[in-house]
Amino acid sequence: MNNPDSDRRNSSVLVVDDEPGMRTALRANFLRYGWRVETASGVHDAARAVELTSFDLVVSDIRMRDGDGFEVMCKVLKDSPTTAVILLTAFGSVPEAVESMRGGAFDYLTKPISFEQLQAAATRVMQRMSEQAASARLPKQIESPAQLSSAIVNCGIVGRSPLLLQALQRARAAASTDADVLIEAESGTGKELLAKFIHQTSDRRRKPFVAVNCAAVPENLLESELFGHGKGAFTGANAPKIGKFELADGGTLLLDEIGEMPLNLQPKLLRILQEREFERLGETRSIHVNIRVIATTNASLASMVDQGRFRSDLYYRLNVIPLSIPGLRDRIEDIPALAMHFAERFAVETESAVPFLAPSFIERLQSHSWPGNIRELANFMRRVLSLNRGASIDASCFDKEIQPPRPSQAALIGMPAPGIPISVLEKMHLENTLALAHGNRTHAAEMLGISLRTMRNKIKEYGLPPRSYA
Repeated sequence: MNNPDSDRRNSSVLVVDDEPGMRTALRANFLRYGWRVETASGVHDAARAVELTSFDLVVSDIRMRDGDGFEVMCKVLKDSPTTAVILLTAFGSVPEAVESMRGGAFDYLTKPISFEQLQAAATRVMQRMSEQAASARLPKQIESPAQLSSAIVNCGIVGRSPLLLQALQRARAAASTDADVLIEAESGTGKELLAKFIHQTSDRRRKPFVAVNCAAVPENLLESELFGHGKGAFTGANAPKIGKFELADGGTLLLDEIGEMPLNLQPKLLRILQEREFERLGETRSIHVNIRVIATTNASLASMVDQGRFRSDLYYRLNVIPLSIPGLRDRIEDIPALAMHFAERFAVETESAVPFLAPSFIERLQSHSWPGNIRELANFMRRVLSLNRGASIDASCFDKEIQPPRPSQAALIGMPAPGIPISVLEKMHLENTLALAHGNRTHAAEMLGISLRTMRNKIKEYGLPPRSYA
């Protein structure tokens, strides 16, 4: 829960639990981060509360004396479909957790509660609210066939260029099947948005869309994250855990940065793709799932196969329908709409007026190469709008805030620069990129074209404070 003052000052949460101690602890945790908090001691109290007040988030225990959290969730989603619901489950209630996700819960957490997990889930709620608010204030940006327009807007895709619409038409055709999909495209182009578009235009759209970043999860925890584990499966496994495959049953599972999947896990993934069944760690019971898998990568998996870094059989099994997204340099006609989209989003976040983007500023944007694609444009717009609070943003604002071209990936991994030790150059570039990404290591790694594990190692190597970078 970063930036509590700016992100949560108007956010409200209803905490529902029949245990006074738990209500007090959860209330204190949310108050600490600037939320407005109300509490309810059970299902009936919660029903009255949601009739009187609209909440951004409801956190509810599942098992209570006068009913269960599913009743609370149904009531909340009926009265306020945009409210996020997080359900709390006790040990041994894994099936209830699965049902909660299928029923529309935003997330579930297992007791005893980890407040770090709760804070992370609440942060995702705020991000979703911000995106929805920004989208609601935007005019229609895309001129596209009627059957695509709704899903395009809902997934947050902005643009009308022919190359983008061609990619969306191909994705729409893929969505009409149950085939697995491999999306290979540059970092920052919007691969996850394309995956969401496929899900939203498929017959699975009413079922879960579950995403896991294969590079963001430590290698020793990735198997448990994907497949789940039983109680006592390993040291620290004090409660059963369901994995992402099980959570996605009936819907779509996104495997982001699939190229970072460790070789020792690839045979198990291949088996699941072929058989659609697996076992949790520490258990022998086979679990069958009905899912579509979408894998994304910014690397060439074919090249990784040639290098022995990725299994050829898994590559061909994933690559049933190959898709891609054009880089921003190939769709410069979309830049004005994207710039306005980010200006609108920033205005919502800061509760400020939307500035006028002068034609001279748009021309500068369209003449830039944007090697980091849409993510780089988004970060640049945030910097420009943060540091230039005037009513009009013109070419001088661009010239003042644009940074010189960043070194290539080769420079980051060791090519020397005349007169400057490579370690000094690399550390400076790493710090600058992390600052540009507002400390988000995942985004910074994508901007640099390296894996998140490499990013972690570099932060440690150069002695940068790890907790400063989320």
